[in-house]
Amino acid sequence: MSSKHNPIRSVIKRSVATFAACVAVAAGLVTYGLSAAGAATATQAGRTFTFGLEPSPGIAKCLPHAHGLASITPGSLNDTMKVTLYGMPANSDFDLFVIQTPNKPFGVSWYQSDIHAGRTGSGSATVRGIFDRETFSVSPGGTTTFAPTHQFHLGVWFNNPNLPFRLGCEPGMTAPVVTPFNGEQHAGIQVVNTAQFPVNAGPLSRVHR
Repeated sequence: MSSKHNPIRSVIKRSVATFAACVAVAAGLVTYGLSAAGAATATQAGRTFTFGLEPSPGIAKCLPHAHGLASITPGSLNDTMKVTLYGMPANSDFDLFVIQTPNKPFGVSWYQSDIHAGRTGSGSATVRGIFDRETFSVSPGGTTTFAPTHQFHLGVWFNNPNLPFRLGCEPGMTAPVVTPFNGEQHAGIQVVNTAQFPVNAGPLSRVHR
C-alpha cells in the first residue's frame, strides 16, 4: 500500500493536529487569564480620589477666589498625590503639609512640598509617598515620644509671612504672624485646608491601596 494513503499515518497526523490545537487554545486561555488579572490589578491600583481644599478661616476675605484641588492615585507600593492651588497672589510661594487636624493647632504635621503660584495665581506639585488610610507618624522615644498617630488632612501655608499681612489677611495684627510651616520654620499663616472633612476622618483616610 502506498504511504500516501496509509490510514495509520493519517490518524497520527490528525491526532498531532488536534493536540497542537488544544495546546494553542490552552495557551490562549492562560494568557487571557493573566491579562485579565493584570488589568484588574492595574484598575484597582489606579483608582484616583479627588477632593477640594477650602479657604482657611479668614482667607476668603482677603483672597476671595483661593481654593485648591487634590488627587491621590494609589499604587502597589506607594501613592501619587497632586495638589493644585488657584486664586493665589501672582508669583507667590506656598508650603504643603500632611496634617493631623485641618485647623489650629494642626497636630502632628509632615512637610511635603513647595508649591509656586505663577502669574495667573495657580500652581501645582506632585509628590509620591504614603497618602492613604495607612499614613501615620510615630516616635517611640528620643527628643519626644508619641504613639502611632494618623495624619489624614492637608494644609497649605504662605511661605512668606509678610505676604498675607500685606494682603490684609490678618486684621488687627500689628506685625505678620509667623508659623513653623516651611523649611526654615519661618512661614506665614495657612491659606487652604481640608476642613470640609471630619477632623478624625480626613480625605486621606478614604484612600485604599
